[in-house]
Amino acid sequence: MIGGGQLARMTHQAGIPLGIRFKLLSGTTKDSAALVAGDTVVGDYRDLDTLRDFARGCDVITFDHEHVPTAHLRALQAEGVAVRPGPHALVYAQDKGAMRARLTELGIPCPRHRIVADPADVTAFAREGAREGDGFPVVLKTVRGGYDGKGVWVVRREEDAAVPFRAGVPVLAEELVDFRRELAANVVRSPSGQAVAYPVVESVQVDGVCDTVIAPAPGLPPAAAVRTQQLALRIASELDVVGHLAVELFEAGGDEGEPRILVNELAMRPHNSGHWTQDGAVTSQFDNHVRAVLDLPLGDPRPRAPWTVMANVLGGDYPDMYPAYLHCMARDPGLKIHMYGKDVKPGRKVGHVNTYGDDLADVRERARHAADYLRGTITE
Repeated sequence: MIGGGQLARMTHQAGIPLGIRFKLLSGTTKDSAALVAGDTVVGDYRDLDTLRDFARGCDVITFDHEHVPTAHLRALQAEGVAVRPGPHALVYAQDKGAMRARLTELGIPCPRHRIVADPADVTAFAREGAREGDGFPVVLKTVRGGYDGKGVWVVRREEDAAVPFRAGVPVLAEELVDFRRELAANVVRSPSGQAVAYPVVESVQVDGVCDTVIAPAPGLPPAAAVRTQQLALRIASELDVVGHLAVELFEAGGDEGEPRILVNELAMRPHNSGHWTQDGAVTSQFDNHVRAVLDLPLGDPRPRAPWTVMANVLGGDYPDMYPAYLHCMARDPGLKIHMYGKDVKPGRKVGHVNTYGDDLADVRERARHAADYLRGTITE
C-alpha cells in the first residue's frame, strides 16, 4: 500500500486475519501505519524509481491516498505491476476536472461546472447560471490535490477569486448547491466485476471536515436509497474501479419532495464515510478493499444494527488521551474506539469512535459524548 496514514493502518489490520503480508511505502517512520506495519519502506511516492523498487515482490499495489502521479502508475502498469485501482480509473479521483467531464458524459447528475481561466472568467461563469443578481457565490476548486476542505473556496465576488489561481494549476468553478445535507454511497468492486454496496449514509461536515456519519441516512426514502446505491455501482463499473469507491453526494430538493442527488466528489480508497463499517457492518470497507484488490470473493456489506454512528475524534488540548478511556469505556461498554497513533494536535484527526443500537438519538449522543470527551471539550 502506498501511503502511511490511518487508512493504511486500518487496511493492514483488516489483512492480518487472512495472513496477508502487508508492505508499506510511507513518508516517514512516524506515520500512522508505519508504527504498526513490520515491512515499511520510507520513500517519496512522487519518485518513479522509488515506486519501482517498492513494487518489486508485491502481488498488487493499492493506495491510502490519490496523489501518486498518474504517469508513474501507468509506467508501473506497463512494466507488469498490478495497480488497483488502475491509473485509468484513479485519474477521476485525482483530477476533478476530468471527473466532472467523464460523469457529465455518462449522464451522471453533477453541479453546474466548468474550468475557468481567471477571476474575470469566474464572473462570467457565475452570470451564466444567474436567475437573478450576479450569480455569486460560486465554488472554486483546484483540480488536483485538495481534500478536507483544502483547495476549495467559496467566493462571493470577482475580487475574492484570485487566490485559487496563484497555485498555477487549473481551477474548476462549480455552482454553490443549495443542499439539504451531504450523503455518501460506498461500494466495492473486484477485478472480476463482483460488487457490493453499503447503506447510503449521511455525512455531517464541520468547517469542511467530516465530523459525524450516520448509517443509514435517516429519512432517505428507500427507493431513493436504492437509486443512489445503483448510481455508485454504475460509476464504479463505468470507470472500472477496483477496490473501494466512496461517492460523496449532495441531497437537494426535487420535484414533489423527491430528493435530487448530485455527485460532489469521488475517492478510490477506504474513506472516512465508511469507518462506521468496522463495527456496524458484517464486512468492513477495509476487509472488502483487501478482498477486492486481491480478487477474493467480497463480504456481506449489510449492517449489524439498525443504526451506527461514527464520530471523528479531533485533537484538542490534551496530548495524552489514555486517561479519558477510563471514563468513556466505563460509561459506555458498547463504545468502539479507534485511535491512529498520531501526535495530538488541535484540529487534527487522531481517531474515531463508533456506536450502534436500536435508537438513533441514543446512538448519536453516545458517539458525540465520547468524541468530545476524548478531545477534552467536555469533562463529565
